[in-house]
Amino acid sequence: MSDTLLDWQAAALPSTHTLTGRFIRLEKLDAARHADDLWAALEGPNADPKLWDYLPYGPFSDRSAFDRWLAGHQAATDPWFYTVVDQQTDKAEGVISLMSIVAAHGRIEIGHVTFSAAMQRTPKGTEAIYLLAREIFALGYRRLEWKCNVNNARSKRAAERFGFSYEGTFRQHMVVKGQSRDTEWYSILDSEWPERQNAFERWLAVDNFTDGQQIKGLEAFR
Repeated sequence: MSDTLLDWQAAALPSTHTLTGRFIRLEKLDAARHADDLWAALEGPNADPKLWDYLPYGPFSDRSAFDRWLAGHQAATDPWFYTVVDQQTDKAEGVISLMSIVAAHGRIEIGHVTFSAAMQRTPKGTEAIYLLAREIFALGYRRLEWKCNVNNARSKRAAERFGFSYEGTFRQHMVVKGQSRDTEWYSILDSEWPERQNAFERWLAVDNFTDGQQIKGLEAFR
């Protein structure tokens, strides 16, 4: 039997305010301010060579193409793009978005996760997911989604680590860069968020790190 939601009200839309954590902050994407850092982080000599493998765009052949891509996402409201800024260096190190926003039904997705090599295997990426999830459930959403290419092992591992539940695979869901894509779907529900939030916060706590390295893994807190 379905839940009765006679008093349901639509969730609020994302806003431009900055989401601040201990390691990073999420600022609304501003191409004029963030482009130089992002170009260096995502396309520079130390960039992750596999970064663009499962994204529908990139790598970019030149700076002008990259700048046009950023400007297009800055102007969009769905997806709603954030820049990930390191709290210590004030350098932009990646982007992430809220997308597939259906406020009337309380449904939203985290997507376009584009983290530089400097963010990988650090607390920064995990904190970015935590800050976005905390924000969307505070805005009244009922369901947070994560979707990825069935071949994207890194994204699947991340979804499971963050506490998303696997729901199934949409076969022949998309055509991306000339390839047929099967898409795996994951979710966290509002009823599940308090437990997930507690795990994130305990993992991110100062006493769970020594010299920047975790003592216990995130899954240990669930």
